Amino acid sequence: IPEASPAPNDPNNPSTAANVALPTRNDFFSRPRLTISRWPTFTDTSVMYHATEQLAMNRMAFRYVPAGVSPPGSALPCRTIESLPTSYRVSWEDRSSFVKVTPDGLGLIGERGFRSARCNAPVREGKWYMEVRVEDGGGDRSTHAPDINMRQGSHVRLGWARREAPLNGPVGLDAYSYGYRDNGDKVYLSRPRPCGRSFRSGDVIGMYISLPPRCKPDPRDSHDPAHIRRERIPIEFKGQEYFESLEYPQSKEMTTLMDFSNKSSNTASLPSASSNKKAASTKNLPERGARPGQVPEAPVLRPLPTLSGSHIAFFVNGECQDIAFEDLFDYLPLRTTPASRKKEKDKKRAREGAPREHKENPFDDGTLGYYPFISLFNYARVRLNPGPNFDFPPPPDIDSVLKNTDHNVNQAQTWRPICERYPEFMKEQWDLDDQEEEEAALDAAKRAEVEKIEAQKKVQREKSRQQTEARKRAKKNAELRGSSVASAHGSTTEHAAPSGDRLGSSVLIASTSQATERGMDQIHSPAPTAASSGDLNHVPEAESGYNSEVIEGDGEEEQHDGFAAAVGHHDDDDDDDDEAFREAASPYRKSRTQNNSSSVMDIDLEDLL
Repeated sequence: IPEASPAPNDPNNPSTAANVALPTRNDFFSRPRLTISRWPTFTDTSVMYHATEQLAMNRMAFRYVPAGVSPPGSALPCRTIESLPTSYRVSWEDRSSFVKVTPDGLGLIGERGFRSARCNAPVREGKWYMEVRVEDGGGDRSTHAPDINMRQGSHVRLGWARREAPLNGPVGLDAYSYGYRDNGDKVYLSRPRPCGRSFRSGDVIGMYISLPPRCKPDPRDSHDPAHIRRERIPIEFKGQEYFESLEYPQSKEMTTLMDFSNKSSNTASLPSASSNKKAASTKNLPERGARPGQVPEAPVLRPLPTLSGSHIAFFVNGECQDIAFEDLFDYLPLRTTPASRKKEKDKKRAREGAPREHKENPFDDGTLGYYPFISLFNYARVRLNPGPNFDFPPPPDIDSVLKNTDHNVNQAQTWRPICERYPEFMKEQWDLDDQEEEEAALDAAKRAEVEKIEAQKKVQREKSRQQTEARKRAKKNAELRGSSVASAHGSTTEHAAPSGDRLGSSVLIASTSQATERGMDQIHSPAPTAASSGDLNHVPEAESGYNSEVIEGDGEEEQHDGFAAAVGHHDDDDDDDDEAFREAASPYRKSRTQNNSSSVMDIDLEDLL
């Protein structure tokens, strides 16, 4: 088994040229088995911030994770691998393409418009802390801006966001993220609220989050979103393997929170009341198929669960700004409805036999949670500090400070630096890889068993089919032979029997009919004729048993019908005629001697006479 090859920019790799070229796609398993992703590479050392265009970056509702070829004999083709540096930093793939980064993944710079980036590991439970140093922000002009005549300065927003939060917008834009602006406002659902002090270039912002223990899935409920299942497909992009998956879509229940009409009118962030005149827009157009005056039914919305006891707080140069947000929304996807499950089942049935396609994942894939979310505007610059050494270390028990309760300075630390989250997260991903490998091996064994049974059934069906065809052929051949024999017998019978209404034909037909009805051993010969009733030198074998009996006399046989007597007492003048008659009858007597039990005459009586 070849050893796993490192990434091309790994300092421990003596030869990088062999890792760049990949074999053909048809020879997938002959590729180098990487444990570190090939990208990104930073060859231009004269530039501080890089775009990393060679990466597959998350966009268009798709998400990408680096992958490597599995070892030989594996049931799955790929496994999860890391990217350099193997530490907590900004994600190379999970950021806007307009946000450039430093090679260590800790320095970021934006461009025009708000663009955001997520870090490379989520927070799913526990208490975590990190710092962000603002290098250009707070309305100051950026020192790295290409245009010195920019009318607006650079701005920074920091916070925590879920996977569904868009990257091409600022933190706090919708219900999926909670943000803190550089003017001191907290922002959620695009509604700013006063929170704490402002910050600008040179300040250090502390970000703290506390989440309750993760909810365990119910083993009896197969539709519980807390079950961990991954829906991803391995692909290749620019010589590197990736896992591609659909990003979690925003639910209508969460997007409905953005509707200002559902909020109370005393909220200061609401827009001013509109006039009675409605603007011409597509929202004011009547729905297709709706009757005039008909009020459309409101969609049935699922409840939005929250994480009880969760909260977010910010620090400015070590000064706590109190709790900004609490009871955060749960990061798990909402529970699917029976209608949506039926629809997905119909889609799955329609996809049977087709190549594997992406589908929405209604379960936790192990990457859900709250990520540090950095939003930059107008070439703003920041630098992350995941710990463990902070510029302004927070107190050991942050929660006691937030709740204004007594706390001991010598108390054990209750929070953890977020740099410790990365190795935990990667271990979770590799454990899921092992679990999926075992499941895939079991599925492969089951499929092999099913295929074996199906092959045996196929052989049995083929054998049965061959036997059935053999029986059909035998039956057909027997029918053909029977018809041939019948045809041959019929032609022989017609050839043996002469035509006409002669006496011999009548005798032959009559005797044959009797032989059929009685059997050949019990058939009497026909009635005496001139050819069979004479003395004929008293040949016993030629006697007829048809209505005749033997009468003893002077050594001569007498017949009751008198015909034989008339024949026997002939004159001497007829000796010549008698001699001719005997000669003619001798063949008949010979035949009767050989076939004593048969009454069928083999010669025509007319020929004898």
